[in-house]
Amino acid sequence: MCGICGLADLAGHAGIDPEALEEMSVAMVHRGPDSDGRVLDGPVGLAARRLAIIDLMTGDQPVASEDGRVHAVLNGELYNYAALRAELEERGHRFASQGDTEVLVHLYEEHGPAMAQRLRGMFAFAVWDAAARRLVLARDRFGIKPLYHATVDGRLAFASELWSLARAPGFRRNVDPDALEALLTFNAIPGPLSIYAAARKLLPGHVLVWEQGGAPRTERYARPSPARVGELRREDPEDLARELRERLLDSVRAHLIADVPVGVLLSGGVDSATIVALAAEASDHPVRTFSIGFEERSFNELDLARQVADRYATDHHELLVRPDAVDLIEKVATAYDEPSGDSSALPTYLVCELAASEVKVALSGEGGDELFGGYETYSADLLARRLGAIPRLAGPLVERLPSSSARVSLDYRLKRFVRGAGRPPLERHHAWKEIFAPERRAELLRRRGAHDPLDVQRARYAETTGDTPLLARLQDVDLGIYLVDDLLAKTDRMSMAHSLEARVPFLDPVVAELALALPTALKVRGLSKKRLLKRAAAPLIPPGIVAGRKKGFSIPAAAWLRGELVPFARDVLSPGRVARQGFLDPPAVTAVLDAHVGGREDLSRQLWGLMSFSLWCDRAGVTA
Repeated sequence: MCGICGLADLAGHAGIDPEALEEMSVAMVHRGPDSDGRVLDGPVGLAARRLAIIDLMTGDQPVASEDGRVHAVLNGELYNYAALRAELEERGHRFASQGDTEVLVHLYEEHGPAMAQRLRGMFAFAVWDAAARRLVLARDRFGIKPLYHATVDGRLAFASELWSLARAPGFRRNVDPDALEALLTFNAIPGPLSIYAAARKLLPGHVLVWEQGGAPRTERYARPSPARVGELRREDPEDLARELRERLLDSVRAHLIADVPVGVLLSGGVDSATIVALAAEASDHPVRTFSIGFEERSFNELDLARQVADRYATDHHELLVRPDAVDLIEKVATAYDEPSGDSSALPTYLVCELAASEVKVALSGEGGDELFGGYETYSADLLARRLGAIPRLAGPLVERLPSSSARVSLDYRLKRFVRGAGRPPLERHHAWKEIFAPERRAELLRRRGAHDPLDVQRARYAETTGDTPLLARLQDVDLGIYLVDDLLAKTDRMSMAHSLEARVPFLDPVVAELALALPTALKVRGLSKKRLLKRAAAPLIPPGIVAGRKKGFSIPAAAWLRGELVPFARDVLSPGRVARQGFLDPPAVTAVLDAHVGGREDLSRQLWGLMSFSLWCDRAGVTA
């Protein structure tokens, strides 16, 4: 795991300022505290901060081909690097290290930019071919690792984080109004947008190629897609469950490869429990597991995590926290390079901090819900189609329910359900999770923008066809947008804040290939979710976890924002502070806070996004 960055003079003549490249690299020291390196070659400079995981002695970056013509930097891990290396050695390539990054330069020599198609892993990389005067950037097919880019003053700049990219010469830190509206819509910013108008995210499964004399161009090289009806797997469910266990075990084995200690982030859910079980089978020593819990009982899953740890005799570490919420929120805001309103970043930050005290790599369960149908929204999607006008008729009664501070309370779920049930499929699916509706966004922004943030979901939805099951199409939207720009971004930033590499075994082509070919009934039926995954996990994990209701990795945000966090929220969202920043309407922001504190509605998710943006503005030093 590393942080990478670079600069290229698009005219192809001027050299790169080494001090500018160094400043970009230093901004990511948390991503790679073990070593740093750079190469300046004509119009291109590459730099890398290294977190040493594989080949501790000779794996520093950048790496070069035998003749020094090709250089590469890599953020992430290539799980099939050993097989690729053997293949390349048979073709006459000579290696100077034992690491995975060197595979890139030789694979490029064989396949050019198409090399990305051969890679199994999580990655963002850059390859510079001095002879062809070509720079290639690529991001893995699931978007596990980040990569931003910008064209500024005749230079192409790229980096793993915006904190680094924003230090590129001439970079202008103007907030993108479309990105801000997307943040108010989703509590995250979907690619290719970034919070800065000057910067864009390279999308998952894409390469960016620049050749001297031309402009940078992007191309898609991979697109994990759900199967059409005629391509669905129809075998006996028990046979499919057995196959899924085998595929997951293969993935976990690959994700355990490291020359440093590896652990598992263990919650009380099916996904992480299954990873622990398979890691125990694949390891010849006790698995190290890490769990946290909160004093509020409805948010504490330590008992369930302990059941898994006891069953597999793991080297278990846990922490029961009543955190200093203000201090923690500010630390999380600092760890993010662009604002995100996902409050689960707090427990993620804490469990990564706990794990980093013992290991340098930790496996995590991201992707299981999107691939196998784990969210309540998927049940709601199917249920709404059958209920017709009933939700609309029940709406007035449901809207009078009092607001609760409990975890995803019944009143919150019912209100969301009746508000969205009568809409078209994609809009209905979005309504279950929408942060601010269009009219509320217009009040906050003091304008109604021409850009509709939902268009990014519409475009993804349109890529799948009508002969693909509806639920699979909606899952695909979550897989390509929500997972990438919210959950994976959160896991990457919170783990990297502690120089911890987080790996996600569910997001492996070996696993996804089967998941994307499952019929709806093997994912969701009624209120039963993750049906095939639970069948596959049943022999491996305690029955209470298999049969338990999904809780998610969350905090008591609603209660905190009606109690101990109210003074902090009023300070961060004070009219004076909001007015000084200049992006949002102070009375509209205050109205959201007052409505939540007064108990009229659970607006904790909305408030978390607003606080995140305010804290980010101050951290980044930007104003309108």
